[in-house]
Amino acid sequence: MKLFGHYLKDRLFFIMIYVVSVLICLCVFKLYNLELEAFTYAFMILCVLLVVCFLFDYYKYYKKHQTLVTLQSNSNVSLSCDLQDSSLMGEDYHKILVAMKEYHDEYVISSENKMHDLEDYFTMWVHQAKLPIAAMKLLLEDENLSRGEIKLQLLRMDQYTDMVLAYLRLHSTHTDFLFKELELDDLIRQSIRRFSTEFIRKHIQLSFKETGDVILSDEKWLVFVLEQILSNSLKYTNENGLISIYMKSKHILVIDDNGIGISASDLNRVFEKGYTGMNGRSDKTASGLGLYLCKNILDMLNHKIRIESSVGKGTRVILDLTHFEGRIE
Repeated sequence: MKLFGHYLKDRLFFIMIYVVSVLICLCVFKLYNLELEAFTYAFMILCVLLVVCFLFDYYKYYKKHQTLVTLQSNSNVSLSCDLQDSSLMGEDYHKILVAMKEYHDEYVISSENKMHDLEDYFTMWVHQAKLPIAAMKLLLEDENLSRGEIKLQLLRMDQYTDMVLAYLRLHSTHTDFLFKELELDDLIRQSIRRFSTEFIRKHIQLSFKETGDVILSDEKWLVFVLEQILSNSLKYTNENGLISIYMKSKHILVIDDNGIGISASDLNRVFEKGYTGMNGRSDKTASGLGLYLCKNILDMLNHKIRIESSVGKGTRVILDLTHFEGRIE
């Protein structure tokens, strides 16, 4: 009875039209003093037709309702199911459902891909993090404990932690960018201080010419980029090597080293996610994510990065820190 009540409510407009039509016909017969017998006969015929149409329409309404109730309890809904609605509005609703289904499928595939990427990254991250942890365990067992080595392993753990946080924030819908005018030299010094122990340990010289430049950027994210580039330079520069940091022109910062360099075949792919190249294959701790993150972060900051390198001669990283012209919050 509840379904029947809903049916009457949905068809109330047409029922009212029928009732009004009958009343109008009755008024016309009365005004012209026509025999009511003819009206009654016509009314009875219309009632029979109405009941037949009503039963047929109610049956279709009932079947459609049952189909929809079945679909509600079925998680694997197919758009090919028969809803018995071939009207223009039914076709329009079907097109809307098809569009929504396509969007849903794309969203599910995208979410699954992101989840697989996260699983792959965290699996790799765990293996990376185990290396400095194992190294620290061995150092602690050594009677001649080296504080410098302990600091180095802690630095690596700190870098891996920063990298995983950057990876998660970069793919978040709530990336916390805060643009303001910054003294570039302060950011460079901040990055250098973090690796001071590594510079000393490897006896690598640092040539830093103050830039005196003021840029418009995000401090936290840009420092992360500078640290990643410095970390790579230190990793692939041999002992007694040289790393130079200087300004090529206004807002164009160069970080140059005389390390092992990058082969021409790898140079065009260094910003690809997970690509480690020949250098990475020789260094088991390489993740192939450092430069990938740098490129994506700089794109979001509206800065640019370019790398020039030759095997055995070194690598030059060029950062275009041109002012961001967008809205500052």
